[in-house]
Amino acid sequence: MDTDRRSVLAGLAAQPLLGAGAAMAAETSTNGVRTLEPVWIEVSNGLRLSARLWLPAGTAPAPVVLEYIPYRTRDSYRAVDDHWGPQLAAKGIAFARVDIRGSGDSDGLLLDEYLASEQQDAVEVIAWLARQPWCNGAVGMRGISWGGFATLQVAALRPSALKAIMPMCATDMRFANDAHYIGGAPGLTNLKWAAGFELVMAGPPDPVVVGAGWEGRWLKRLEATPSIAARWLGHDSNDDYWRHGSVGLDYGAIECPVYLVDGWADPYVSSATRLLSGLHAPKKAIVGPWGHIYPDFASPGPGLDWAFEEVRWWRHWLLGEDNGVMDGPVLRFYMPYATPSLTGMEEIPGRWAAEAVWPSPNIQARRLFLAPGVLADHSPPAGRLTYVGDKVVGLATPEWIPYAKAELPTDQTPDDARSLVFDLKISADDVEIVGTPILRLKLSSDRPAANLAARLCEVDASGRSWLVTYGLLDLAFRKGLMEPPSPLVPGELFDVEIPLNAVAHRFKAGSTLRLAISEGLWPLVWPSPETVTLALELGQASLTLPVRPIPPTEAPFPIPISHFALSRGNPTLAIDDVHGRIHVEGAWPDAPSKVDGVGTVLSGAGPDMVLDYDPAEPSSCVWRVSQSCRFKRGAWDAETRVTIEMKADAAAYTIDERLVGLKDGKVIFERRRSDNIPRRFS
Repeated sequence: MDTDRRSVLAGLAAQPLLGAGAAMAAETSTNGVRTLEPVWIEVSNGLRLSARLWLPAGTAPAPVVLEYIPYRTRDSYRAVDDHWGPQLAAKGIAFARVDIRGSGDSDGLLLDEYLASEQQDAVEVIAWLARQPWCNGAVGMRGISWGGFATLQVAALRPSALKAIMPMCATDMRFANDAHYIGGAPGLTNLKWAAGFELVMAGPPDPVVVGAGWEGRWLKRLEATPSIAARWLGHDSNDDYWRHGSVGLDYGAIECPVYLVDGWADPYVSSATRLLSGLHAPKKAIVGPWGHIYPDFASPGPGLDWAFEEVRWWRHWLLGEDNGVMDGPVLRFYMPYATPSLTGMEEIPGRWAAEAVWPSPNIQARRLFLAPGVLADHSPPAGRLTYVGDKVVGLATPEWIPYAKAELPTDQTPDDARSLVFDLKISADDVEIVGTPILRLKLSSDRPAANLAARLCEVDASGRSWLVTYGLLDLAFRKGLMEPPSPLVPGELFDVEIPLNAVAHRFKAGSTLRLAISEGLWPLVWPSPETVTLALELGQASLTLPVRPIPPTEAPFPIPISHFALSRGNPTLAIDDVHGRIHVEGAWPDAPSKVDGVGTVLSGAGPDMVLDYDPAEPSSCVWRVSQSCRFKRGAWDAETRVTIEMKADAAAYTIDERLVGLKDGKVIFERRRSDNIPRRFS
């Protein structure tokens, strides 16, 4: 029988559906799908994790899919959970959304990303789900971003009930391909995510769920929240901190079937291609045109009716259904005929394509040699080009993950003018690439610390330059990001290989393929401590492109196309150049929203950023990021605010952080902290 929403919120409709280790939960029923909340799952040390469950109609035991993240299933992430849960349960697959310890309404404290305790809790949650009376004992795990990371990390622990996984937009190597460092250099995204993550760690539990002690629990979270930006900056190489949870160190640890999902506009797509190459378990992958988002909310599009494909995956591996989901190619991907910048996050023209295996023998490595101003099929005579990094390059590529039109790369022409450029005219026929372009150089630096950035662009007939992909490397990691870094020896030649981000793109006949090289990209990464002059040796300098011959036809695409795009609003972005000093301001406006089914009004601004830099004074760089999050419902009014500022001299970074908690608009907690972190390599 259905229960009214008021009874659900009051937690009055207890149902005897849960086994040992869980408290009673309220139930609603819509179209036969039963939703239970809050469900309490007890793990080690007596901690209880807060969850919501969606159960299929009927009495037959069903498999269950777990999504395990710290993003508040009761309110902040409720709409997303309410999107997936009913779709899966309607097709006979239960769905469990669990907030990790210390987040949402779960017990405990959340003190960092991807802790061993988080992963062990997940193993216990999987075992708990498998032994419930409504479960057939088979568990799957899925998730995007943090949820995708967690999915891979938990699968590597091989819990016996975990039968298949679906990680989306996730990394295999935390130092090499995550939000903190870009090519070993500290990224602006590190500071933005630090502000957002502090709000997650310090967020209040809901008094309707946890009772009158909610404020005390909130204060404990505020007090325990670390200055996480300082911690991350303190680990400036691929040390044990980052190696923990990096499944790329041992792909063989993952033995269950894996369906990888990503998009070419997402910076984690390089991890997806590596995972597809390295995993030994049954596997397949799909890479669409979208960014850091689910396939059915695709932005840019077109997207996919993802529930159709996901249900086939789970019913095959969790119910033994022979539905053809594993038939056909190992990789399906979208071949874009334009960049997201040209469509402004709208649908990109292109087609769906496929490769039977990956790496594919169809991909041909085309090596182009760098000569003054051009890319050539043959090596030029020996020579040298110098580049002085006394200018700002990167304002046309401001964000690591662009979520909205205003954050997309703009016309690269101004940055090209401040870079070394090498052009190749695409003559009679279109050229398509799929995979990882690789730049190989021999060079020297006149300073012990330097970066090197490479952008691959398509210049159209009007002369506008559009970013296709890029790569960046802190040259202290010239032996590779997995190797220990070391300072450069000024004037000493060294070889370096820089992989650009994996990409698929069609270069149109009549356009120009352009490689642009600079000493850095600001504000994507922090600048080098001194003005650097790089000297590039010609002769063997080359760019290798993964060229895919264009077939006359492609195999039919079996997944229904979706044309629904999720609107996220649009931030403001202003860039000023006053006598060479660059000032950037960006802001996501506050857009309050009421959570359906709960009544909580969510609001908060940011991440807002204020960035300053004068390239004539490398130590002048200052980044400031602020963000807030507020929960309000009736007499409950709790807000958290974070501001983080980063600056540096040649010897150290300084992180100044302010964390504030407000109840009913009045400050009940405030912490100011300053940390100095040695600047060892960059």
